[in-house]
Amino acid sequence: MDVLLQQIINGLVLGSMYALVALGYTMVYGIINLINFAHGEVLMVGAMTSWTLIGLMQEAWPTAPGWLILLMSLLIACGVSGALNFAIEKLAYRPLRNAPKLAPLITAIGVSILLQTLAMIIWKPNYKPYPTLLPSQPIDLAGAVITPTQIMILGVTAVSLAVLMWLVHGTRLGRAMRATAENPRVASLMGVKPDTVISATFVIGAVLATLAGVMWASNYGTVQHAMGFLPGLKAFTAAVFGGIGNLSGAVVGGLLLGLIESIGSGYIGDLTGGVLGSHYADIFAFLVLIAVLTLRPSGLLGERVADRA
Repeated sequence: MDVLLQQIINGLVLGSMYALVALGYTMVYGIINLINFAHGEVLMVGAMTSWTLIGLMQEAWPTAPGWLILLMSLLIACGVSGALNFAIEKLAYRPLRNAPKLAPLITAIGVSILLQTLAMIIWKPNYKPYPTLLPSQPIDLAGAVITPTQIMILGVTAVSLAVLMWLVHGTRLGRAMRATAENPRVASLMGVKPDTVISATFVIGAVLATLAGVMWASNYGTVQHAMGFLPGLKAFTAAVFGGIGNLSGAVVGGLLLGLIESIGSGYIGDLTGGVLGSHYADIFAFLVLIAVLTLRPSGLLGERVADRA
């Protein structure tokens, strides 16, 4: 039972990070029907930028508390990633908005490869240790353990999701996003500027990806130029699992995928003597993707047009 509880905690932490990235996918898809496969690389740029800033701030301000350095680096990294995603949308995707569906998809893959290559040139391809800026003493929880970093991940994710839901359903920008998702042409006749709304959606998605990237680096302790590929792919799986284009579905899909992957690699791995252990954790995520696409292509919560923002 202790093993199961520990894997549930691990799964919720992992699923929280998947959910944040999946929201970026589903927001963009809900408005312009584009799968932004460069989204994982935005996560990577945010984490790598944060790593660089932490190193600089620790040298310039060695007595600063770790949480303050982490917060400052996170805020600046969010700005960098937001500007990057704004530029990607304007330069790579906007000219292809009325092109056949395959053209922006191939462009997204090309942008992903380009960002990985540029990151490898700028930051070098080796793995880099991400500093531990929060207390590392684990907390006992009914036989399982949880670290302050994992508590931070769960808390930041919950707050981020609440703010996003309020933004989409309770603000003028959110109404404009939902209107653009329904019909961009009619929305423009009502005074909405679709280009501005789409750019804002990309910036918000970049902020969520950066949050996930910094938390991912803090939890696992390393950063590298290719670190965003697999989390981005799994977050896409989570978005499809929950129902791509649906905000609640992205959250549910992310959490469920994290739980499935964690329990599958940990608890079931113990029962099978390690045959299905952590080295095969990725199998469970993509088995879920295959099953969902086969049995329920619209995802668990379907695709509700009103929530596609």
